[in-house]
Amino acid sequence: MSTTRLHRKERQRGVAAVEMAIIILPMLILCFGITELGRALYQYNGLVKATRGAARYLSQQNLASPPAGQTADGLRTNARSLALCGAFDCGQSEPLVTNLTLAMISVCDPVLCADTHANVSTGEGTTSLVSVTVGGGGVGYAFESMVAWVVPNINFSPVSITMAASTN
Repeated sequence: MSTTRLHRKERQRGVAAVEMAIIILPMLILCFGITELGRALYQYNGLVKATRGAARYLSQQNLASPPAGQTADGLRTNARSLALCGAFDCGQSEPLVTNLTLAMISVCDPVLCADTHANVSTGEGTTSLVSVTVGGGGVGYAFESMVAWVVPNINFSPVSITMAASTN
């Protein structure tokens, strides 16, 4: 090899390591950011689905005259537990979404909230409604980021699902 070629090769030695050092930090930030935003959306989606399942359960119950052996308050607690852990009894179960508590979940039905959920006009008659809300009172649900230096903690708005109540 000629001396100019050798001299050029020596000047290029270590350039790849320097380029890698410059690029690695933005690439790691991008990777962590995408992962954390995906985790936040996954948790929010789980929260919405759990709330929808609880509202569906509550909409199928006749709270004005509950089945034998059950009370309206027991049915409401069952719906809140469904939103929390996916089961009627959350004894040893983990919440479906981290940091979610039973106190953050509220229900409203034609008996409990008669002024807003009973005999609601639909344009074709009237119906009664049931609602399940996670994070009522404007508090919402707080997502805690694992890498807050990339994606800060996110406060989601309250999730509320309203469905027509059973006519049984």
